[in-house]
Amino acid sequence: MTADLIRIASTFPKPFRLTIRESVGSTNDELRVLAQAGEPDGLVLLARHQTAGRGRRGAAWFYQPDVSLAFSILVRPKEARVLWPRLALATGLAVAEALESFGVAVGIKWPNDLWVGGRKVAGLLAESGADSVIIGIGLNVNTRVFPPEVASLATSLRLEIGNDLPRAVVLGAILHRFALRRDQIGVDFERVLDGIRERCVLVGHRVSLETAQGRRVGLVEGLGAGGELLLRTDVGLEALIQAHEVRLLPED
Repeated sequence: MTADLIRIASTFPKPFRLTIRESVGSTNDELRVLAQAGEPDGLVLLARHQTAGRGRRGAAWFYQPDVSLAFSILVRPKEARVLWPRLALATGLAVAEALESFGVAVGIKWPNDLWVGGRKVAGLLAESGADSVIIGIGLNVNTRVFPPEVASLATSLRLEIGNDLPRAVVLGAILHRFALRRDQIGVDFERVLDGIRERCVLVGHRVSLETAQGRRVGLVEGLGAGGELLLRTDVGLEALIQAHEVRLLPED
């Protein structure tokens, strides 16, 4: 795969460039060290083996060497810091659009998961630093079998389309979409929101989620102008900027 990656990396839009590690604990952690050392915007760090990948709030991410993709992107945004959280939404849309180019319909589970056929195919984790954002992406590409504890919740591109895909090609597709969407968190963010709204799997459904202020249960009515989740609870309409453990509830 290394030769394919080097070839694909030569087609990345500027300023993106690729560094490959044989094995890391977490690509986000590894890239953060490089960012703190002054690495410029656009470095993509990919691991052939990731031993301690994680999602939001430290949840473990199942990673299978040689069939999954695990990589992180260093972004030094030009936009005001208050807009940086939008990068997570822009990334989710970019990954969804890239995967759709391979013939699958992708749903976005706000704020950071991508679904195909009602199961998770990818997740992302955006972490802000003093002057940069590290965006980690984990994607099930050619996985055929999952551990029992996630088998009913996870899927892969291979399981959905019926054949293996070159992981280097998938990576290239994601970077080309990301190059477009990352520049829209300021002046063109409404275009990002339009794409997310079209794919949001939560709208119209009751959900349970955790916020900094505690657990919330309600009906998702849509997304606000800043990408916040609009949740109708017993006390009214709430606009949630961040949440975790978002779960769809059974229909009455």
